[in-house]
Amino acid sequence: MFQTLVNAFKNKDVRKKILITLALMFVYRLGCWLPVPGINGETYSGSFNSGSILDLLSMITGGALSNGAFLAIGISPYINASIIIQLLTVAIPALERLSKQGDEGRKKLSKITRYFTLVLAAAQATGIVINFSRGGNISSDIFGAKVPNALVCAFVGAILVAGSMFTMWLGERITEVGVGNGISLLIFVGILSTAGISIVSVFTAWADGDETAPWLLLVFFLLVILIFAFIVFVDLAERKIQVHYAKQIKGRKQYGGQTTYIPIKVNASGVLPIIFSTAILSFPQLICSMFLSETNAFYVWWSKWLGVGQPIYSVLVGVLILFFSFFYAQIQFNAEEVARNIQQYGGNITGLRPGKQTSDYLKKINKRLTLFGAIFLAIIAIVPSIIFNFVFSGATTALVSAFSSTGMLIVVSVALEFQKQVESQLMMKQYRGFLK
Repeated sequence: MFQTLVNAFKNKDVRKKILITLALMFVYRLGCWLPVPGINGETYSGSFNSGSILDLLSMITGGALSNGAFLAIGISPYINASIIIQLLTVAIPALERLSKQGDEGRKKLSKITRYFTLVLAAAQATGIVINFSRGGNISSDIFGAKVPNALVCAFVGAILVAGSMFTMWLGERITEVGVGNGISLLIFVGILSTAGISIVSVFTAWADGDETAPWLLLVFFLLVILIFAFIVFVDLAERKIQVHYAKQIKGRKQYGGQTTYIPIKVNASGVLPIIFSTAILSFPQLICSMFLSETNAFYVWWSKWLGVGQPIYSVLVGVLILFFSFFYAQIQFNAEEVARNIQQYGGNITGLRPGKQTSDYLKKINKRLTLFGAIFLAIIAIVPSIIFNFVFSGATTALVSAFSSTGMLIVVSVALEFQKQVESQLMMKQYRGFLK
């Protein structure tokens, strides 16, 4: 990967795209620290539970949510809107037709996604403002003038929604004029920023006299490296199904007569099952924290039995990860369509007849790989968090939150995607030079 970056900076056009990407990401990070007038400084300080949905949102935004900054909501409404629209294309025929209409259909779906992002951002901003107001973090003193509390809440909500839409715009600009998927890169830089802040806090604790901090940090990073290696190994793993194409003679030319492979990834769904599972189980607790007091009977019961970190919660997360992995695999890989394309181009899998027998075989392989991928995601989502919380405490608590299973999966996936994008850009430039 480092050699790829060196080669990229040697090429003028690719270097320009990388520098534009870095500049836009710097603007994003600046917005994550820009305070919103009307919000007190220490909003939510120390109130985030490791692994909760609020903790995940704060980690993705690089601490912007816990800072009460302009981009506190970040890109999460756009991510949720994109996932929901993608799932609805399977259930709603009109959206499914749009997805099959090429560029025009994709533009219309993107427009629908933006409107839906606005709705979700407004809902999320309302919940955050309610939390800020109940916690006494909304200040009526703005620039030395007393402003009614309701007006301040409306102003803060509008600023948070505007920040979310601005983040979406930045991500789209990075995708158009930069390198790689802009949305993924914004999440990537947010998680790395959170990790960097956590590392600084450990060194601060060491400077304050905690002599165990550096040794705990060393052991922690050794475990993180092992987990990263495991994630990369599984993320790159795939099953290659060999397909033979018969020779065809059309006119004076001969086509086919070659062997190719159909790659099926073990972890094709990526980090989405973990995000879905965590969001569903954490959502009731998030709603309770907004509208109910901490002494409410239902809130106390939910936190005791189904709260983040409880044994039942971990079991339910594992079950939901299995469910969403199989659900998303059915959306991503259509065995019948793949088998039909193989048959149309005169291909066949060794020992199998084209058509139904081929599609049944592909379905069986996909289900087996999805099962292994789902088990991998369940292990990554549950086991590292339990080990980190059991072994480490004190100065490294922030690191446990920053290097969560979801964060590590996102970082690995985005880094590998970025490398592929840079390599493809370099390859395109090489081809253009050859043609000239």
